[in-house]
Amino acid sequence: MKHKVIDASDVVIRFAGDSGDGMQLTGSLFANMSAVYGNGLSTFPDYPAEIRAPKGTVSGVSGFQVHIGSHHVNTPGDFCDLLVAMNPAALKADAKWLKRTGMVLVNEDAFDESGMKKAGFTTDNPFEELGIEDRTIIVAPISKLTEESLSESGLDKASVLKCKNMFTLGMACYIYSRPLDYVYEYIENKFKKKHPEMIEPNKKVITDGYNYAAAIQAVPNTYTVAPASPEKGTWRNITGNQAAAWGLMAASEKSGLPLFCGSYPITPATAILEELAFYKNLGVKTMQTEDEIAGICTAIGASFAGNLAVTTTSGPGLSLKSEALGLAVMTELPLVVIDVQRSGPCTGMPTKTEQTDLNEALYGRNGESPMVVISSHSPAHCFDAAFMAAKIALEHMTPVLLLSEGFLGNGSEPWRVPSMADYPTITPRFAKGKEGSFKPFVRDEATFAREWAIPGTPGYEHRVGGLEKTHMGVLSTDPDNHELMVREREEKVARVAADIPLLEVDGPAEGKLLVVGWGGTYGHILSAVEEIRAEGREISFAHFDFINPLPSNTEKVLSGFDKILVCELNTGQFAGYLRAKHPDHKYLQCNKIQGQTFLVRDIVEAIDKAMEE
Repeated sequence: MKHKVIDASDVVIRFAGDSGDGMQLTGSLFANMSAVYGNGLSTFPDYPAEIRAPKGTVSGVSGFQVHIGSHHVNTPGDFCDLLVAMNPAALKADAKWLKRTGMVLVNEDAFDESGMKKAGFTTDNPFEELGIEDRTIIVAPISKLTEESLSESGLDKASVLKCKNMFTLGMACYIYSRPLDYVYEYIENKFKKKHPEMIEPNKKVITDGYNYAAAIQAVPNTYTVAPASPEKGTWRNITGNQAAAWGLMAASEKSGLPLFCGSYPITPATAILEELAFYKNLGVKTMQTEDEIAGICTAIGASFAGNLAVTTTSGPGLSLKSEALGLAVMTELPLVVIDVQRSGPCTGMPTKTEQTDLNEALYGRNGESPMVVISSHSPAHCFDAAFMAAKIALEHMTPVLLLSEGFLGNGSEPWRVPSMADYPTITPRFAKGKEGSFKPFVRDEATFAREWAIPGTPGYEHRVGGLEKTHMGVLSTDPDNHELMVREREEKVARVAADIPLLEVDGPAEGKLLVVGWGGTYGHILSAVEEIRAEGREISFAHFDFINPLPSNTEKVLSGFDKILVCELNTGQFAGYLRAKHPDHKYLQCNKIQGQTFLVRDIVEAIDKAMEE
């Protein structure tokens, strides 16, 4: 059969192997080189939930899915065109994600009797056992070829075998016509300071993998994916956690306040703390605390002292922070809390994604304790969401809870580096001109926000704390005063609606069905809606980035449709919230609680069912 070079509009590659096989690095490199090349891009790292699952077992499989396109890409893709399986367990775990027309690349050396047994295969033909024998199957002795490639490198055998992922990357680069220049540059930058002896071996093994794929007859076709035509500017690939950290630093610059982050490491939020720790030169202060409670309490203290204060966590940590969240509500201090959600309850599945912390974000505190709650909808959007969270916190004197997700925090997409001139100023509500008569809980007539007096400023002595106070800051257990303060704190949060964008409808403003989502479901819902429209059917879509308060035109938008289909990765928390806030509508639900993102087809099927009813 004659070899063909096929122009593809998009392709999906899934790298899978044991936790020690370097699949996250391999996938990241493939994604980054595609971003530099100019492709549209979306990624989905899929780690094992165990810290170190038994080697060679299905539970220990680590995957990284990359979707690249010659256009804007909304999701990491439902199914893959190429599955790279470095061992039998990876093949068994991820064969279900392979397209009917897909290719499989396996490391033949790992498919011995021991590897097959650990993966749970019962026959000696894993492809037939999995029902994928009709796919294009490329069986390569990758471990052996890596050893041959580096036989004269001087490296020990263990170090050599660690390079087999680079041999595999070279093969994938050949199949999808990826230039190797980026990988060479990455290797040089990674090793030039501490391990320059590793530069040439890694470059050689990648090149040999590329040449091997070109020489064998098992690769029937290669594919080219042309660059997209993005808006002019400087672009880079960015993860959601990295974007969130940078958004906070941008807010620090715009507000003129130093940034402080007090956090306890927790999957999948830790990378925000780690990223901020790199930027001491920009005045960023980070503190890795001994527990979650200390993390938020140090942040509240930093806010009291006049900093833009942040704490980061995931669901279990948010539970531990609940009392201190109430303290931030009661003291009315600006604070940004970022919750990168994961599967629960309790420890749950730490590396798997969900949207199950919404009720906790809205209601998970004692007493009447309303908080502003917003969400990010894509990895790149985490920058804007973090910036907006800080702006609301500082200008409305309130804690703000930003909901992200493991899928967004670890996933990546191209991001156009913005100009700070395009971002609004942030004006902290510092008390001015009231020396000797400062009343800490007297409010602005428009926003109901109090003013911020930095401790130690002469003439601005005052008291705030967890006990109820009067407007003067005097401790009070008076019933009428308590109700007044509760109502005012609630009204302050409600009035944030005046400073957030209106809810936009993608499609007609009226119709039979409106598809609704929040958070990281955005790309999957948008792709499903586009698929429905490609069939000539009319459909409308609205996505909520602001949850408490909801945009002020929410009732008007919902009133234009006969039915509302709410898609979310939980059992229906946002649907229940909408029913409580806007009860006079018919709500339908599309839910998934599997630690995985939606498939686009999940939402298409839910839309079809809703439109047929």
